[in-house]
Amino acid sequence: MGQSLDPAPAITIGPGEAAVYQAICGDPLAISLSRPLAEAITGEPGSVVNPALVLQLAIGQSTVATRKVVANLFYRGVRQLRTVRVGDTLTTTVTVRGLREASARPDRPPRGLVLLGMQTVDDQGRLVLDFERCALVRRRSYAATGHHDDLGGTPEELDMALFVEAAPLDWDLSPLGAPQQWPIGETRSDPLRDTVTDAPALVRLTQNLAPPHRDASLGQEGKRLVYGGHTVGLAQAGLVRLLPTTATVVGWHLCDHTGPVFEDDVVDVWATLDAVEPVPNGRLLAFTVIVQAERNGAGLKSVFDWRPRLRRRPPLFRAQGTAVLDWRPIVLAP
Repeated sequence: MGQSLDPAPAITIGPGEAAVYQAICGDPLAISLSRPLAEAITGEPGSVVNPALVLQLAIGQSTVATRKVVANLFYRGVRQLRTVRVGDTLTTTVTVRGLREASARPDRPPRGLVLLGMQTVDDQGRLVLDFERCALVRRRSYAATGHHDDLGGTPEELDMALFVEAAPLDWDLSPLGAPQQWPIGETRSDPLRDTVTDAPALVRLTQNLAPPHRDASLGQEGKRLVYGGHTVGLAQAGLVRLLPTTATVVGWHLCDHTGPVFEDDVVDVWATLDAVEPVPNGRLLAFTVIVQAERNGAGLKSVFDWRPRLRRRPPLFRAQGTAVLDWRPIVLAP
């Protein structure tokens, strides 16, 4: 408890890193594609790094703690506290905040839960991210460890005030156009299906050290497991296509991994608007995002569920399979 692990190498996000990420995920987030637009919106010089890439680099740097991870169970308190520019260098510190034994079973190796705190700073020492994730990891033996910490969980109710604090309220969103009308509770689907490709490239780009993302023999059913952030990136790309006036993703209320995604899966993105919070320069929008995957020509299965607060899944999604990821973004838009 309290141990800070040896950090991963610092990463400078240059135009090459941004281009590779764009090639893999194809996110049409306008502010990260156009330097003049980024400068007009933010009032500062330089290109803006896609917030999904910022988060994925921080998560990759945090795998110094979870190289042989069994599963990642949840993220908590994810907010981007500072805009990252192309050329900035990010360093992530990982601290152990909680430990708990998992129930022992004779049919599997001993396991335990570890709650990790991640703090990411830029090259000027300014805090960019401060969040937690909970990982299921292997234990050395079945012997009792004495660790029974209450690791908590993500609050059921979304507190939009936390994301208002993190939102860039001094940005001028007028270059993005008029507010897009989207009734609360309405579900829309991205007409552009996409194929999961170049998964190892994203793993290497983010310095993710989990072996199942690199070696198919260590994955499920002899398949190379896709890094969960890859599905996040494709989900964000689909959401932005549905809401092209998106300025940025301020944070995640929750991101739970609940099942696997493999290379060459073909994914569909569905988004439901669940809450709207007015802010001085626009609105914060909280979404449920469902991603479904077609695998080897088989029917659709829900592989990703990104939501701003706990709610019943629509029958449309419940009938088509078990979700493998639950992710709840909060978006800033006019």
